[in-house]
Amino acid sequence: MTLRIYNTLSHQKEDFKPIEADKVRMYVCGPTVYAEAHVGHAMSSIVFDVIRRYLEYRGYQVKHVMNYTDVDDKIIQRANLAGVEPFSLAEKYIQEYHLHLRDLNVLEASLNPRATNEINQIIQMVKGLIEKGYAYAVDGDVYFRVEKDEDYGKLSGRRLEDMLAGARIEVDVRKENPMDFTLWKAAKPGEPAWDSPWGQGRPGWHIECSAMSLHHLGEQIDIHGGGNDLIFPHHENEIAQTESLTGKPFARYWVHNGMLQLSGEKMSKSLGNLVTIKEFLSQHDPDVLRMMVLNSSYHSPLTFNDEVVSQAERALERLRQALRPASVKDGVDGQVAGKTLAQQVQATRRGFLEDMDDDFNTAGALGHLFDLVRAINQARDQGVDAEKLGEAQDLLRELSGVLGLRLERVVAHGSQADPYVDLLLEVRSELRRQKLWALSDLIRDRLAALNVILEDTKEGSEWRWK
Repeated sequence: MTLRIYNTLSHQKEDFKPIEADKVRMYVCGPTVYAEAHVGHAMSSIVFDVIRRYLEYRGYQVKHVMNYTDVDDKIIQRANLAGVEPFSLAEKYIQEYHLHLRDLNVLEASLNPRATNEINQIIQMVKGLIEKGYAYAVDGDVYFRVEKDEDYGKLSGRRLEDMLAGARIEVDVRKENPMDFTLWKAAKPGEPAWDSPWGQGRPGWHIECSAMSLHHLGEQIDIHGGGNDLIFPHHENEIAQTESLTGKPFARYWVHNGMLQLSGEKMSKSLGNLVTIKEFLSQHDPDVLRMMVLNSSYHSPLTFNDEVVSQAERALERLRQALRPASVKDGVDGQVAGKTLAQQVQATRRGFLEDMDDDFNTAGALGHLFDLVRAINQARDQGVDAEKLGEAQDLLRELSGVLGLRLERVVAHGSQADPYVDLLLEVRSELRRQKLWALSDLIRDRLAALNVILEDTKEGSEWRWK
């Protein structure tokens, strides 16, 4: 079987052939950290987490870089409104997002570079583009010459002439072309700034990702990912500036996920129609969100509403219920059921791989897991022995893990379960005071099974999520 990936650049599925055998270099655009992250951000992180997990399952060594944009107009504006330093605001939301990703079982990236730590690399890249004639400086600003890039627009399919005709941008007479984009911004009073050959200033948004990718992954990478709202202008401009500097194709495969939609509109901070990750995790098992993402094509828009959430909750529960132990029934011969189950195990593994090889078709892959669940439940009812049932359940765990699903129940940090844990600790303290040790230990053990760690101290009992 050959893994095939839809490439936004070619508008078709292509056989996956990494630059270096058995190794994959993947760069994914991370969030601009100026406010609480919403479930749309989580969707993108989950999509590329699944892609990474499957590549690693197939034997590839993946170097996964996801950046944080920690200096930006939006960050500065929000920090000024809040009366805090921009870097402090960004750091707060970086740490918060990191915890959210852990709750959502997103594997930690190989690297999480930040724009503010890459200023030297950014300056060197801008200098190189000026030296090659692809950029020019005006009054401390530096712009990229789009007309010099002959294939500008190849990712989005837009022609420069059409973009100019329909442009609704503020006219800047200093630009050679209205579509020229900013590589370096001259400093403004009260804004973060760094020294550069063009005076104090800060990087433009597009140059940050190109510089970070070049620095940590090299001139050419295998996969560049992000939401499809980034195709233009962000990823288009990344291609233009990176390939103009290196003279080499930037990324082999451009992979984009669809947007999460609430009330028919893209979920975004600017529109204000969002559900934060924190809000979602306070009410739902973290894997419910992953199940929602898995149950649709990653290219397509995903509708967010109560019914979709409920469907994901029911689907997750079906997977978990399949792990119930075998039930021994007198007078029942489970050999036939065991053979049928063994056949389904083989069919599930084969079908799962076929669908995942077809551009990470997670909805199809889930269908095979539910076929296995149905066979497991039938075999249990027909008296199959524990060994054969266990083999099927092991495969269910294995393939669910490839998708990042945890079949053990999980609770997010800071969730609505916290008050109930506190209440159980109060009950346990009273049981210990009455020397009812068996009941006290029972509560401790049950909480441990739910990833709650208890510590008994002289001052009383304390707890934390594992």
